[in-house]
Amino acid sequence: MAYIAPIHRPSSVDHALLANVYSEEEQSLVLSRTNRVEVWRPSPDGLLSQAHTTNVNGTIAMLQKLRPKDAETDLLFVGTDRFEYFTLYWNPETSQMETTNATRDPGEHFMRNSQSLDRAIVDPSGRFIAMHLWEGVMTIARLGTRKTNAAQLDWMGQIRLAELFIKASTFLHNETGHPTVAFLYQTSANAQDSKLATYRLTSDDRNTVASEFNAQKHRIIDITIADAGANMLIPVRKVEEEVKRHNFRNTGSAKPHLGGVIVVGETRLLYIDDVTKATVESKLDKASIFVKWAEYNVQTYFLADDYGSLHLLTINTDGAEVKGMVLTKIGVTSRASELVYLGNEMLFVASHHGDSRLFQLDLSADKPADKPFLTLIQTISNIGPIMDFAVMDMGNRGGEDSQLGNEYSSGQARIVCGSGVYKDGSLRSVRSGVGLEDVGLLLEDLGQHVRGVFSLRGAVGEGKMDTLAVSFLTETRVFKFDSEGGVEEVGDFMGFGLDCQTLLARNLGGGMILQVTTRGVVLIDAESGVTVATWVPRDENTIINASANGEWLLLSVEGTGLVSISTAGNELRLVKEKDISQQDQVACIHVAPQLQGIGVVGFWTSGTVSIIDLNTLEPMHGESLRQSQDDASIPREVVLVQVASPKVSGPTLFIAMEDGHVVTFNISADFEFSGKKQVILGTRQARLHLLPQDNDSIYSILATTEHPSLIYGEENRIVYSAVTAEEAMFICPFDTEAFPDSIIVATDTQIKISKIDRTRRTHVRELPMGEMVRRIAYSPKEKVFGLGCIKRSLVDGDEVVQSSFRLVDEVIFQPVGKTFQLERTNYVELVEAVVRAELPDSYGNPAERFIVGTSFLPDPDYAMTGEHRGRILVFGIDDNKDPYLILSHLTKGVCRCLEVLDGNKIVAGLAKTVAIARYDETSTTTATLTRLASYKPSTHPIQIAAQGNIIGVADVMKSMTLVEYMPGDKDRLVEVARHWQSAAGTALCHVDGDDWLEADDQGNLMMLRRNADAVVMEDRKIMSVTAEMNLGEMVNRIRAVRVETSRGAMVVPRAFLGTVNGGIYMFGTVAPEAQDLLLRFQEKLARVVHTAGEIEFNCYRAFRNAEREGSEPVRFLDGELLERFLDQDEATQREICEGLGPSLEHMRNVVEELRRMH
Repeated sequence: MAYIAPIHRPSSVDHALLANVYSEEEQSLVLSRTNRVEVWRPSPDGLLSQAHTTNVNGTIAMLQKLRPKDAETDLLFVGTDRFEYFTLYWNPETSQMETTNATRDPGEHFMRNSQSLDRAIVDPSGRFIAMHLWEGVMTIARLGTRKTNAAQLDWMGQIRLAELFIKASTFLHNETGHPTVAFLYQTSANAQDSKLATYRLTSDDRNTVASEFNAQKHRIIDITIADAGANMLIPVRKVEEEVKRHNFRNTGSAKPHLGGVIVVGETRLLYIDDVTKATVESKLDKASIFVKWAEYNVQTYFLADDYGSLHLLTINTDGAEVKGMVLTKIGVTSRASELVYLGNEMLFVASHHGDSRLFQLDLSADKPADKPFLTLIQTISNIGPIMDFAVMDMGNRGGEDSQLGNEYSSGQARIVCGSGVYKDGSLRSVRSGVGLEDVGLLLEDLGQHVRGVFSLRGAVGEGKMDTLAVSFLTETRVFKFDSEGGVEEVGDFMGFGLDCQTLLARNLGGGMILQVTTRGVVLIDAESGVTVATWVPRDENTIINASANGEWLLLSVEGTGLVSISTAGNELRLVKEKDISQQDQVACIHVAPQLQGIGVVGFWTSGTVSIIDLNTLEPMHGESLRQSQDDASIPREVVLVQVASPKVSGPTLFIAMEDGHVVTFNISADFEFSGKKQVILGTRQARLHLLPQDNDSIYSILATTEHPSLIYGEENRIVYSAVTAEEAMFICPFDTEAFPDSIIVATDTQIKISKIDRTRRTHVRELPMGEMVRRIAYSPKEKVFGLGCIKRSLVDGDEVVQSSFRLVDEVIFQPVGKTFQLERTNYVELVEAVVRAELPDSYGNPAERFIVGTSFLPDPDYAMTGEHRGRILVFGIDDNKDPYLILSHLTKGVCRCLEVLDGNKIVAGLAKTVAIARYDETSTTTATLTRLASYKPSTHPIQIAAQGNIIGVADVMKSMTLVEYMPGDKDRLVEVARHWQSAAGTALCHVDGDDWLEADDQGNLMMLRRNADAVVMEDRKIMSVTAEMNLGEMVNRIRAVRVETSRGAMVVPRAFLGTVNGGIYMFGTVAPEAQDLLLRFQEKLARVVHTAGEIEFNCYRAFRNAEREGSEPVRFLDGELLERFLDQDEATQREICEGLGPSLEHMRNVVEELRRMH
């Protein structure tokens, strides 16, 4: 049985509009994202903030607004891809969206889907809606005209159209009160032409009967458009004219006035007056493909093209007479899925291909020439479409498997996605983690680097902190806080040395404050401010490092001496000094806060770490951290604390290495080391900042480096969660009256007060590429990503497509090395597949390689010569991180996908063939491929995955097959099993044992099992469906993961999924003992939990393709639905749990455990 839950919800914006949702005076931006309707309101600073989200059990295919008669607010009309329709309105009493007019088309869907860009259009009055669902058919509905039924939607029926192949449609503005609709269409599916026809929507004066749309009788305008590439209609509003216009019998002499329609083509614009039928045509300076428009005013419109350029279309007039049209480029943005003018000179660009953006406009005539038309003021992030992604397990990069903790959590996985299309392409690093919320700014523009921050209680007692000491290289500054949040910098503080760097400052018992500087140690009475005791090193030596708990102080002097001092009894008592200059040098020190008399020392030369007795400074146990003789790793920071619950394990030793690794050990009661593991958090050492919890009984650790992480215990595991503190250098807890449970965050430029939001969310880091990252592979040895990129641009009106292979460093997240361009003379070569593998070099040693599959795209201006249609390329990586070509092998078919078997065998999915070849390197820059065997799939292999000698082949039409590689005198690829149902596969991966997971182009997920132990041979060749559901969005890539979980885990993670709409999902299998309970739990939840539209959960998640449609998901758990259990009130929760068996509290814990996984 299968389980799926979202890690990152779909982020691409499919539809956007401006509507009066809350009141007649306030307009809000409404967005749809896959299965959510979001309402965004403008904030006082001009930015947009999300105000409300409504979930829908369906994939939203259309979104429009309607305005009932005499109403102050709009209705939102929503249609799904399963032909469910409903309207939403805001209920101020419940502060929720309420559903009305819910209906479903129950008919058989035997007609072809409409290809029109305008699936649903609404007339200017907001009371009529027309939908293009099928070719040659239009569905019409209207709102009621009486007060009692004004918000009720009346379906007027489905009308047959003579215009089968409609490109675009719109309602026109008119003065008659009878809605008029315009169609831009082509005469046949393959015809290269464009025609315009307009009709009156209704046939009676009361607008209650739909017109018959007879082409011979009812067409008002019938014009052939000269630009065959025209694909957009823009209705133009009428304006009040000084002299009233009259209908002309002789339209040849009539002049076009405002009030008509603009036909937007690729090379020209055509304006048509819908009254006189007079036209004005304007040619464009450069051809382009326009995709969206928005009205600025009656004479000015925004146009967005397919290449991400934004244009301003201006209608030149003489009074109301139209003289011509001018198109001006005003900026570049993401490729638009919608344009919405918000008023107040604000333009919102919604995008499916990249980030959505909010711009401030300046279209004034007196604008300075160097000032841009568009100023970006807000970006709404979108990681879709996810073309490909790589999974990096941050929680287990090596070490022993015996360590308790580091159990699976998506926060330990870094998912790096190739996101966006063409110029909007980028690399996105996604981690599930916690965030920092800034609550105050203390200092900015520091001018010098902070060396440490320390929170103190200036008053005697166990109250809140009220003082902050900030250490710089040559001074220390102290800030006092009052209970209202006021802050004052003081020039003198209780005898503190403020003219030098402070290494440590903290409160001790008995009302004492300890300060350690590079010169010495001072113990101060907090009540009187009198210095009680001091200690300075001999011979004016310098203190390099210091660490302390409530009773002990450990110092590193000159890096060659250790000093332990007892602070008990309100005194500084020297206990032991030790010179280690003959043996080693001190790299780092630490005093365990929860273990009295215990310290930890890291050594520079030997690369070891030792637990020492502070009374004697002698090591009790030690461990070398170097894995080989050539390893020069140095421990730079250590902490020994209780992170997980004491009931689960003892204290854990964390060691931050110089190279960015964090090594952990379990420490036993007799201080022995065990369970070594390591995590990579960056290229430089991580600083480990302790944050006490639960009265100092356990700690969490905030590690600051390139990939900052919050390390904390959760039940029986240690979790590394990403945290939004990329610029932080030093951190300390800061629990004050005005800022309770806060922390101080010091960066290179500022010091701020923040709070940790421990709610797990996804955090995204972006690397703009300016080209589409079509394929990505990760090399853990080289610590780089190999990217297959495609770039599309317009050069002098011609579209130019280029492809390349390049590298990006894992840690600094920046491109490295040279880019390898794929350049051919008579055709374009495109990257189709990129995989990483360890292949034997010319000496037989395993070497890191990237394998790239390509396809040749013929240039229409040149004849394609030869029989080859692609290549297989093998790259090595040199010391400068430059890729160099080892092998270039021509293939007769397009190389769509690649896999590696047995170390040196490459499996290639070609056009109509799956082939396996042996790879042999003959020198450092040459190699050969020897074909061993091949297999003919049903049509074209779109994806392959390998497990041992079994190769899964996803077919573009016929689902999947399993093929076994059988080596011998004559190697063979033999089909051993097949899924016999039709499905257009898009992604495939091996799950476990005989189970495989496949996704198709309709958004279906199928878990398939090969019955290898069946008695009859025919049964062994059948792959049966063990679980299926519809995800609601197409999956582009599935990546398997192998992780350890606790023995009683209900769900075992198996894979991550990346979708076209920017969703990332975790897929897992359910333990047998939990299957019945969770299935019954989901069934009861589905009956009780309702979403907008009142669409049944089973209908939403049921399998659906062209051949069959299920009635419910089969043995598939939807984690998104299960987690909504926690959002219900207690009475509803009790109703759901009634009859399940386990208690309410038990089911809450179950759902919490499932949610913590992602």
